[in-house]
Amino acid sequence: MQIIFETPRLIFRQFTIKDSRLILQLNSNPEVVKYVHEPVLENEEQAKNIITAIILPQYQNNLGRWAMHTKDGNEFIGWCGLKQLPKKREIDLGYRLKQNFWGKGFATEAASHTLDHGFKKLNLSMITGKAHTDNLASLTILKKIGMKYKGEEIEDGSIIKVFTANNPYLIS
Repeated sequence: MQIIFETPRLIFRQFTIKDSRLILQLNSNPEVVKYVHEPVLENEEQAKNIITAIILPQYQNNLGRWAMHTKDGNEFIGWCGLKQLPKKREIDLGYRLKQNFWGKGFATEAASHTLDHGFKKLNLSMITGKAHTDNLASLTILKKIGMKYKGEEIEDGSIIKVFTANNPYLIS
């Protein structure tokens, strides 16, 4: 198991192809994928395709969506991480949690430490976070971790709010 980092309550590790069942559990809940412009998954083959086509290639850049497990019980609760968006020349902060872990501070803890990891360990100059305008919980998290509102964009036919954070550790 390739551990990326830990927070007070969470362990972050790289996904493997064997984790398709976990992705299926997460993305088969319509509430979990409601604001992310992705279909509800119906089988493990679809989950395996997400891992091989989207998640694993990002690890070549030391980025990626990392599996999150609780330290207390090693339970998979979702993912958080940084993804390169080459067309926009951005590094995107994203997170997705199983519904029974919402409202417990895990997403904020994960997003905050992932932002810090991106700046301190990966020396990224800027990280972007985006959320659908109706996704109030996610918008609150982006503000809470110190990201600054930059404006709105249209993505997949929906209005999203864009936030950015600049690396405070880089000397200009």
